[in-house]
Amino acid sequence: MTRTSSRMRYTVIGAGGGGQAMAGYLSLQGFETNLYNRNMDRVEALAREGGVFVEGEAEGFAPLNMVTSDIEAALDSSDVVMVAVPASAHRAIAAKCAPHLRSDHIVVLNPGRTGGALEFRFVLDGFGANSQALVAEAQTFIFASRVVGPARARIFGIKRVVPVAALPARRTGEVVDALQEAFPQFAAAENVLQTSFDNIGAIFHPAPTILNSARIESGSPFEYYVEGVSPSVGQVLEQMDGERCDVAVALGLKPQSAVDFLRAAYGVESKNLYHAMRTNPGYAGIVAPGSLQHRYISEDVPASLVPMASFGDLLGVPTPTIKAMIHLACIIHGVDYWSRGRTINRLGLSGLTAEEISLMVTEGQRGRLIG
Repeated sequence: MTRTSSRMRYTVIGAGGGGQAMAGYLSLQGFETNLYNRNMDRVEALAREGGVFVEGEAEGFAPLNMVTSDIEAALDSSDVVMVAVPASAHRAIAAKCAPHLRSDHIVVLNPGRTGGALEFRFVLDGFGANSQALVAEAQTFIFASRVVGPARARIFGIKRVVPVAALPARRTGEVVDALQEAFPQFAAAENVLQTSFDNIGAIFHPAPTILNSARIESGSPFEYYVEGVSPSVGQVLEQMDGERCDVAVALGLKPQSAVDFLRAAYGVESKNLYHAMRTNPGYAGIVAPGSLQHRYISEDVPASLVPMASFGDLLGVPTPTIKAMIHLACIIHGVDYWSRGRTINRLGLSGLTAEEISLMVTEGQRGRLIG
């Protein structure tokens, strides 16, 4: 298909498995697509080929309009910016984008994890960004995808529905409309608090990794969910999930429990999380990380668990199990994830009540955080 002037032009930020798959998928649908990566060495093959070979749920060579490490050039010729980098890099990407975003740009974090859109917007404002680009976040990444070779990406699956919300929520319809032609799977969520606190990866990723540290460091591969979640690990996950839901309720949300998520997403019927995870056919064959230096800790702790615990502190909701996992992650990695993570202060929400936060994410009534 040939792009017409009425079609959205895309820039994808990040050239990992998600970014290459997304850029290729957009190109194969006929959308003019730029791909930005901060390090050109990582995308030499893409630049040499002039695009990416896509296989799986989409097939073919996808030519790219631009493969670049020049953020200004990448953003200048686009309407929608799809950020497909680890959530721990959102702050740096926001700072890099700030001088070059326009008021008509739509920026979508894929996904935001917990507090992604809040952090991105706050950083844009803090850097004196003149534009009021519309920032949004998806609850999860739309593809299951991997890089399978130089300039080659495979899309293993495409999710049927992906909730998305803008900051403020009164503008979510604009985001859904803009994405509709390329991604009809995106559906309006209530607000960015909903997409942030329905982040089930916060429960399923860090704790099983940390609680299986010795097994991972032994170098013996094992099935992450089937073998790595014992009855005791399952109890820890349920406690963490309960704390996540308690904080969400304090924010006025109606959270989905992890057990209910598995029922809705995979059709697994179970009364407890241990049994639900071990009997889920969708998790069969998924191997545990080969190292503790993995995004299940380095991304999910500062960008998921830290903001959940910090919101809990703000609202007077205890999160002792979540905090225990953060503490263990800090010890294992030798990193202070509290200072790096998305605390209330680093999201620009200090001193607000639950009602004020809800009003801000819905209507944009919070000074410079207005979108």
